[in-house]
Formats: sequence, C-alpha cells, structure tokens
Amino acid sequence: MTHVRHTRRRVVTGTAALLAALLAALLPLPATTSPAEAAAGSAVTVTGRKGPYDDFSKLKVTVHQTEQLRGQGVQITWTGGRPTQDGFTYDYLQIMQCWGDDAAGPSREQCQFGAQGNGGQGGNWTALRQIGAGATDPAEKEYVGNGSGESYVPFRPADGGPRTTGSRDWTYFSSIDSNEEPYAVTHADGTGEFTFQMQSGQEASQLGCGEPVKRSGRTGPRPCWLVVVPRGGHDVDGGTGSNHRLETSPLTTSNWAQRLVVPLHFQPVGNTCPADRAERRVTGSELVTEAISSWQSTLCAGAGSAKFAFSQSGEASARDTLARPTPGSPHLAFTVDPLPTPQEGTAGSAVHAPVAVSGLVVGFFVEMPDSGRLASMRLTPRLLAKMLTSSYQKDVVSRSRTAPEHIKDNPLSLFHDEEFKQLNPAFKDWVPYLAPSSIMVQLESSDTTAMLWKWLRSDTEARQFLAGTPDPWGAKVNPYFKELHLDTDTGVDDFPKADPTRTTVTVGEESLEYGTTEIAPYVQDMHEGALRTRRGNTGSTTTAAAGGNGSPAKLVNTPPLAGQRMVLAIVDAASAARYGLQTASLRNADGTFVAPTPASLLAGVAAMKDSSEPGVLAPDPARARGGAYPLASVVYAGAYTGTPAAERKDFAGLIRYAARAGQTPGAAAGQLPPGYAPLPAALRTRALTAADRLEHAKGAAGDPDKGGPAASAGPGTSGGSEISGGTAGTGGGAGGSGGDGANPDTGDRPANPADPDGSDRQNTAHSGGLTPDTVLGVVRWVLIGVLLAGGVAGLSGPIALRLSVRKSVRTG
Repeated sequence: MTHVRHTRRRVVTGTAALLAALLAALLPLPATTSPAEAAAGSAVTVTGRKGPYDDFSKLKVTVHQTEQLRGQGVQITWTGGRPTQDGFTYDYLQIMQCWGDDAAGPSREQCQFGAQGNGGQGGNWTALRQIGAGATDPAEKEYVGNGSGESYVPFRPADGGPRTTGSRDWTYFSSIDSNEEPYAVTHADGTGEFTFQMQSGQEASQLGCGEPVKRSGRTGPRPCWLVVVPRGGHDVDGGTGSNHRLETSPLTTSNWAQRLVVPLHFQPVGNTCPADRAERRVTGSELVTEAISSWQSTLCAGAGSAKFAFSQSGEASARDTLARPTPGSPHLAFTVDPLPTPQEGTAGSAVHAPVAVSGLVVGFFVEMPDSGRLASMRLTPRLLAKMLTSSYQKDVVSRSRTAPEHIKDNPLSLFHDEEFKQLNPAFKDWVPYLAPSSIMVQLESSDTTAMLWKWLRSDTEARQFLAGTPDPWGAKVNPYFKELHLDTDTGVDDFPKADPTRTTVTVGEESLEYGTTEIAPYVQDMHEGALRTRRGNTGSTTTAAAGGNGSPAKLVNTPPLAGQRMVLAIVDAASAARYGLQTASLRNADGTFVAPTPASLLAGVAAMKDSSEPGVLAPDPARARGGAYPLASVVYAGAYTGTPAAERKDFAGLIRYAARAGQTPGAAAGQLPPGYAPLPAALRTRALTAADRLEHAKGAAGDPDKGGPAASAGPGTSGGSEISGGTAGTGGGAGGSGGDGANPDTGDRPANPADPDGSDRQNTAHSGGLTPDTVLGVVRWVLIGVLLAGGVAGLSGPIALRLSVRKSVRTG
C-alpha cells in the first residue's frame, strides 16, 4: 500500500481600577476550586442492601461527579464487595445510564443496557435485555413471553419513539456505541474502580440527558440516572447459574430490586444563542475544541454580541483558508504554527494571540488480568516509534496468524517488548496471548503530529531505530517505514500506515482480506480516539461474518472481552481528561519520565523559544528537561489586520474572554476544562495586547504599517521567549531549561498570577501542583511594572458565542 502524505495544510480605565489592580498584584493568591475538587463536591455515595440470596449491605458505591456533566468519563469507585471470580462467573457490578423524570428513579425500560451480551465471556451469546435466559425468575411477571415467545425488557427512548421489539433490536444503541458496563471487577480487597462514559443528549438522543424538558412548569435540562446492579454468587432462582456462572440479566425483577440509583445532572444541551446575531466563522486546531466547547454557553450572552461558528480542521488547512480567503470563509484560525505572510496588499499583517496551553498525550485503557486497570505507564520515544511504524507483529496481523517474514523476529506487541517491560514491571509476566492492537491515530495532518515526529527525531535512540538500527534486543523498524525516511524528513505531519500486508480470512466459500487499517482504523479526530479508548474498543474489523438474505459476507468488529481490554491512542490532553483516560509518562530530553499535568505543560512552554514569527512560541521537545513535558503546545488565535473592522472587534472580544475568565480552571461551563494549563501571565498579557492590536489595527500603536513593532510582539518580545526567563510558567518559572523559575523536580511549585489587568480572580490548578497560597513572586513585580507603565484595559462586556463542538455545524 503506497503511503500518500496529506498536504492540507470596553475599554475604560481609571485611577480606582489601577489601584485595585496594583493591590491585587501585591496580595497572595486566593484559593480556588480545582476541577477535581469541583467533581468531588458533587460526589454521591450509595449503599447496597441484603437480598434473598446475597448480602450487599457492605457495598458502598461512589459516583465522583454528578453535576455539570456532559459527554465525558466519570470515576466510579466501590468498597465492601466480594471479589470477582475468574472469568466473571460471579460477584461483579453491572452499570448503566438511564433517563427518567420520576423522582424515584428510572424504570427498566428507560435504561441503556443489553447490547454487549454475556456470551463474550464464554457461553452462547445472549442479549442482556433478555430476561428468560439462564434461570427463571419467579418474581418476573411483566415481560414474560412478550415478543414472539421471547421474554425481554424493551427499551423506550426519551423522545417518545417506539419501544424496541426484541432483545437484539439495535435501533437506539448497539455494542459499538452503548456505554453500559456489564462486568465491573471487584478486587481481592473488596474494592473496585471504573471510569464510566457518561452520554449527554448530543451523544445519545435516546437518553436525552441535558436536553430541554418541561418539569413542574419550568423548562430545564433533563436529568438522568446512573444505575448499578450488584451481582453476587447466586442467580435469581437461588442457584449458582448454568455452567457455574451467572447468566441472567440485571433487568429481571429480582436482580433489579437490588439496584443502586444515583441522580445525574447535565449541562444544557442545545442552541441558546439568539438567532439574530451576526455570525463569525472561525476554524482550526483540535487542541482548542474542548476549551471553546466549555466557553460557548457563557460567551453567548451579551446584547449586540456576535455568535461564532467553529469548524475544527488541521492547522495547515486553517492557515491556508485565512491566507487564501473566499467569500464566506473563516477569518480567524486557531493554530500552533504561525500564519503565513499574506500576499501584498490583501490581508494586512498577522496578529497572533495565545489562548490555550495543552499538548499531545498517549492515552490508554488497559485492564490487567485479575487485577483491574493499569494506572500508569512509561514510554520512551523509541517505543512510540515502534508503535507508529507497525513494527510489532500484532500491528500487521491479528489473532493467531503467523507474522510475515519482515517482522517475524520482532516482539508480538508493545506489552511483550523487553524495553517496555523493563520500564513497566507490571508487564514482566504478561499473558502471552493478550496483545493490544496498533496505537490509534488520527487521519488528518496537524501541527501537533509534526511536533511528535520532531520529538522522535530529537531522540538518538528513536532516530536511529527509524533509520534501521535494531534496538538492544534485536527489534527492527518495519522496512516499509524505513523507506519513508522518517528519521530525517522534517516535513512529515501525519501518521502513515505503509505496510501493505493483507491477511485472508474465509467464511463459507467467501474470502475476505484485512490489513493494518482494519486492525487499527484511523480515527476521525483525537476526540474520537479518546472515546474509543474509553470504550476499550479500537473499532477493528478483522472478524469474518457470513452474509444473509442475499448480502455478502463482511468483516465486522468483535468487542473485546471485559478484563481483556487494552487500547492506546495519541490524543490531545483535554480529550484524554474528558474521558478519564490514563496517560503515559514520556521520557524528555534529559531522561526524566514526565506525566502531562498543568505544571509539566507549563514547564514545557517555559522551555520554548520564538518561532520564525516573533512572539509565537515554537514547540521544541528537544529543549524539554527536568519537569517539562515534551509534547506541550500553545494554541494561538490568528487573524489578519486586513479583516473587516466589525469582525476584528468581535474576534478581539473572543480573545479577551479566552485570556481572562476563560483561564479559570473548572468543570463548569465557561471555565477552562481539565487537560489545559492556565495561560502564564506573560502569555495572557500578550493575548490582550494582540486583541487591542487586532481591534484597532488602523490606528493602534505597534501597527507595522505605522512604523511600530511587529504585530505579534507582546511585552518583552525580542526574538526570544519571555516565558523561559523569570516570568516562566505561571509566575517565577515553571521549570524546564534556563531561567530562574522553579523546577518541579525540586518540589517548588509556581504560582499562577492574576489577570495582567487585575480584573479577574487569580487562578490556580491544585491538581497540577500549583500552590494557591504562594505569593506572586517575580511576576507580581513585572505585573506592577506593566500596570504603572501604561495601565490596562478593563474586562470587556459579555460577548456571544455559538459554535459546534466538533466538525463544522452552522447554528441559527
């Protein structure tokens, strides 16, 4: 298979305000609530009860976030359970999401469950909405023989649609998109944990969670429910189940009587932006999508404000759209690399405003046999290079097939690699037949993908491996990737799947073929990658299924067995945080393994220097040392001063919100979601300067056309980054190389200063190691100097924003 590279590339100031800002600069940081604390504040714990055959009265289940929910992962933990038996024969939890307006909780018909089946654990496949299988429940009266002789609980959707007509009616959900968890493991000590994928009305309209509904004479977002059904050692008839296992559905009356119910409250779903507002189209980097998705509901408020329609795209494509505008095309792009110099006399000069700090991560969901999910992982650049070049046997062939000659001497999978085992002792005696598929990657080209390859080339071991040098254990790069010269090609910005190997499978008299793109299909974007990882299913299609009724045989997805799910993906930090993925610690330039936290992301920013465009920091993984995470990125809102004045004003308002209130960490709408680090003071100042520059392009001081400094330049810009000196990170430095900032490895934690204009509450991210009671330090005095020198702009009035969460969606 030939590799084809993707080439798409109000303002009032006064003495009182100034004095207030100065006072704020002199005070210690006030404490704020981190996202983790916000989630803990809405945690709910429920307790089990004694049943006719099994006693669940010691079981306590905690749902760690029940407010301000959206489509996301939520941690569920429990204590007091009986350990799950091998093969999920007995003693486990079954978890499902349900809709329902009754204060007592949902009915069985309102719960999304039954798509996974129980045959995947070893018996004949039975849909778990079927209640007449395995054992007869003497308490069951309502649904016996209700459909062609089949006893099952129909599903009834929230929108009033028809009930399902059988236990395998997948009209509303199936094994591909259901969030149910049929086998949640309890460990030997009686504890357990699981990250459950909550679904709002956007992801599951049949549940409608968060969608507007009229209740008690008022319209508000529909609440939903989490239901946990504990299973013990007996089935509904008191027996121990056929084949020494439980096979009955949690929806049958006796099992349902033991349910634990937790109310869930979702953020509103739907368009709340007035339809009469001017629409401004913006486009660009997925790294900012989660932030904008959070900001939109609070931005779409003020009278006279515009609404924004955001279309996610590769950064190169977004930059090209701005540089070569067409009627109706976007005039602002979110990008990592700077905008190109426009054609003379067409678009004015470029303005770049930093709006978000995030990065790439390796997110994973790995279940260790008989011991629960893996909590941590270490990866070197060379290990990632092996995964990205299909250099493991199971990257090229699936199941028990023999590996082709060109990789037959390489390890079966990442988990069987001696290099990986030495770094991750939990895998020392890994089960030989359990192997993950290839790491999931997105199809579209991006600046962050180019950054990742830059990281691999900067590492001697990884670069040599890509060039063909074996690792110390004899593993070699897949030769089809060696031909791409990934060790020297500085232009690569996508993830090629270059191995042409095809494997034939037969069903009846028909033959089908699969290759690397079927073993680990590309994901549309990193959000999808994170979602697939959370579900523990790559979406691979390597199982042959016979056709029927004249349809041909086809390759289908077989959901992995509970307890054997193991998926890795390259995703953005915000998507990983949204779905509660574990993230790998990556080895940086001086050999330190660093996890992606707000502190380490800021340390990575502190290590950056300016790109070819002064004032636009360039990701440079080779400079990430100490506590610096190597795959950190800064996202910029870029626009040209030649853009019409009305649009520039609206764009400036968006930037001001992003640099002020938008940097408050939290899970509520309008805040900065987990997975981002709050912008350091210097970058927030730069963003506000850029907003003024963009809005007042014709007469503003600093316009290159007026003989001032470069458009992108903020305070302190002189071709190098002020972030890497004494103002690094969020005050006093965030570690990394150079500067006199605090290094996370020494135990010092930088403070996060207030807005440069003192108009917003100062923010800290406790979970990222930022200390809330630390005085501002060096940055405080820099801030005072800025205030005394020229004053600062007040907080702009509210502006409206309406944009899509993912791909381009026009609102009105």
